[in-house]
Amino acid sequence: MPKTRKPQAVVAVLAFAGIVVALMQTVVIPLIPQLPRLLHASPTDATWAITATLLAAAVTTPVVGRLGDMYGKRRMLLISLALLVTGSIVCGLSDALAPMVIGRALQGTASGVIALGISIMRDELPPDRLDAATALMSASLGVGGALGLPAAALLAEQTDWHVLFWVSAAFGVVAAALVLAIVPESEVRGGGRFDVVGAAGLAAGLTCLLLAVSKGADWGWGSPLTVGLLGATVVVLGLWGRWELRARQPLVDLRTTARRQVLLTNLASAVFGFAMFAMSLVLPQVLQLPAATGYGLGATMLGVGLVLAPSGLVMIVTAPMSARLSRVYGPKVTLMTGALVVAAGYGLGVALMSETWQLVLVSSVIGAGIGLAYGSMPALIMSAVPIAETAAANSLNTLMRSIGTSVSSAVAGVVLARLTVEFGTFTAPSPAGFRLVMAIGCGASLTACAIAAFLPGRRRPGRDTSLTAGLPGMTRAGGRGRPPGRQLPPGRQTRSAAISRYWKLPPLYASRNASSIPVARWVRARSSQ
Repeated sequence: MPKTRKPQAVVAVLAFAGIVVALMQTVVIPLIPQLPRLLHASPTDATWAITATLLAAAVTTPVVGRLGDMYGKRRMLLISLALLVTGSIVCGLSDALAPMVIGRALQGTASGVIALGISIMRDELPPDRLDAATALMSASLGVGGALGLPAAALLAEQTDWHVLFWVSAAFGVVAAALVLAIVPESEVRGGGRFDVVGAAGLAAGLTCLLLAVSKGADWGWGSPLTVGLLGATVVVLGLWGRWELRARQPLVDLRTTARRQVLLTNLASAVFGFAMFAMSLVLPQVLQLPAATGYGLGATMLGVGLVLAPSGLVMIVTAPMSARLSRVYGPKVTLMTGALVVAAGYGLGVALMSETWQLVLVSSVIGAGIGLAYGSMPALIMSAVPIAETAAANSLNTLMRSIGTSVSSAVAGVVLARLTVEFGTFTAPSPAGFRLVMAIGCGASLTACAIAAFLPGRRRPGRDTSLTAGLPGMTRAGGRGRPPGRQLPPGRQTRSAAISRYWKLPPLYASRNASSIPVARWVRARSSQ
């Protein structure tokens, strides 16, 4: 498959699209304390403007990834950006809760952009540029969030709050135009039929899980509704798993997902997502609490954004470092290193929380670890899955991180609600509560490192991986690589080459690694007769 002649432009456009999606998630943060007043709703109801985005992102990310593998990743990327623009316009026109929730849900459907962008890079970029590009794309979520917060806070303080969403819509239009002009459509397609039942089952299971996690504190963790939702999650996802194992063309190939490298990477991603989000829950509260409490710093939302912005800049710097580290030592080592750096950052946070510069240091160290670890996860996933399933596999990995952050929010909320201090007319989380959440984040980072330690080690130089498997011109065919320079005996050829030549199919469809493609299944059945 020919690679694009303008890889730098493609990388820049896709990374910009990822940053735009991150800005969408950040834009509402300065408004959270004012949402009940702005939307004429109760505080409990106003939180649906946040929950709707979370649910929509979780439900649509794996679906969009699978559709991208089937019908074109660029096409689904453009559709996602169009939904982001539409949702931003709806929010920009809203003054009530219902349209705001609808608009935020539409914005949430664009969360699959980063996974699609990484998959496009795998299809279009030459191998020597892929590691650095995917590391930058993965880090774009954190970069956009960290850099977008001060900008969103400044706009919220100086202008009408609707401007935040109009700016988001404008950025979405620019990103879509750049994708249309520069990013090519990949020729790698999986084909087949879309698994409607699997998509509905996964959506129902995730909705039950995330509703229980995000609303459990409001409803009560022991309430019949919360317990019922958790029970329904187990039942629905169990039935969904059984269906996916029996489906000929599943939404999520659970057999591929159960491979050691994919499974452990996804588990580490979920735990790492849990660890990463603890910083976002603690540092803004410490900064914004009144100085009269004795441990708050009395900063405005703009001040909070400026304190957290350096972490985004650090991620930009560490993304290429992550690629170089993975190239030399393998992505497993990079993931473990990133987790250890994040753990060190949280360890600093337990002790250093009384001055603004200390929180800048803590957030920057944690940001460095996130930049390292996020860059390694796509490399681990893509080296273990067929090229025709890249978008679906990356989307599932993104989903696992989202589940981790949701659980982190619930756990931190419980801790901070239990450990409080009375200050006359108001109650605030205690310093012990903040330190406990930071310690939990440190422990979660160490757990992610321990999980990553069980990942397979780096492959020997003579062995190929599924990163290039099934592509024309590659030495590996049928999933069994041969050392460079070793040729087959005269008159013999690999099984995939024989199938390709006999049925006049491109090598991709004859590759053992492309066995999930329907035509490949049919060819194998015919060739064995």
